[in-house]
Amino acid sequence: MSQGNILIVDDDPDITDAMSVVLGNKGYEVRVAHDSDQGRERLKEMKPDLIILDVMMRTSQEGFEFSREIKQNEEFRDVPILMLTGVKEKKGIDFKSAAGDESWLPVQAFLDKPVKPDVLIEKVQDLLSSPKA
Repeated sequence: MSQGNILIVDDDPDITDAMSVVLGNKGYEVRVAHDSDQGRERLKEMKPDLIILDVMMRTSQEGFEFSREIKQNEEFRDVPILMLTGVKEKKGIDFKSAAGDESWLPVQAFLDKPVKPDVLIEKVQDLLSSPKA
């Protein structure tokens, strides 16, 4: 029995493969997209219970832009977004304090890459058990 449907949008296949295995082993159904265009296609194919989203893909802000687009779509507005990124390591910027700002960064949580599997699972379980906004 599936624990829930998760969409991972990240341009690094090593990261998406690792997260898919970790989450799949815990009973989650996982779909992957490697940029926001593929992410839009996956959203049409499924209604995820959670979206894990990278920040820097084709552009340095693609994940931010896609998160705002998702939250403006009535069908997906209530789907929690976990932003998982290496932006702090690469750019020295920490966005955790801005998570949840509906206009600028409408995500429910932020984790820095690399993330340990147990930390990822704990955050996913927490977000999926939280009441919808």
